[in-house]
Amino acid sequence: MMTSFFDQFASPSFLGIPLIAIAIALPWVLFPTPPSRWVNNRLITAQTWFINRFTSQLMLPLNVGGHKWALLLASLMVFLITINMLGLLPYTFTPTTQLSLNMGLAVPLWLATVIIGMRTQPTIALGHLLPEGTPIPLIPVLIVIETISLFIRPLALGVRLTANLTAGHLLIQLIATAVFVLLPMMPTVAILTAAVLFLLTLLEVAVAMIQAYVFVLLLSLYLQENV
Repeated sequence: MMTSFFDQFASPSFLGIPLIAIAIALPWVLFPTPPSRWVNNRLITAQTWFINRFTSQLMLPLNVGGHKWALLLASLMVFLITINMLGLLPYTFTPTTQLSLNMGLAVPLWLATVIIGMRTQPTIALGHLLPEGTPIPLIPVLIVIETISLFIRPLALGVRLTANLTAGHLLIQLIATAVFVLLPMMPTVAILTAAVLFLLTLLEVAVAMIQAYVFVLLLSLYLQENV
């Protein structure tokens, strides 16, 4: 039974060919393409308004040099939200429950922010490893601690996204299984459990959007330290 619960996180394959590439590329097909007309429909207008609002809020604390990342961060945000939301549908696969994919997104982007900081302002970038006013005996220890915390950042980004989505999917499957088991024996308890399942599904929709926002927000904070 426990093995079947975790089978939903296995990467699907067809004739031995992994289908995770299709699962990653498919969400982009669902986005409406803006037409050449001046007047758009409501869906494209809402999509444009959401992306513009999100980008303006994300770029607010950054200086002009960090605005070059606006397109990348906004695209990543929309991509993660779409994948997380589609993963809540029945009989679907969520690529962001794979730690390898999340680390593949987190490590290069985090490394890019560090490299930018070392190239543009190396003194300030290295100064983050030693807080101002540190006593001399604590300098070696704090440098080691800050260096470790710096390299843990991409791991925290990937693990946070993976753990939250995996835990939510497991809870939904466990409670749904309990509803089917209790329905013939205790219908009243099964109905109450189904109500809890509905509330949990609404919570998971919020988590899917919030975790995508947190992922991109932390990347923008890392970028803010280095530009």
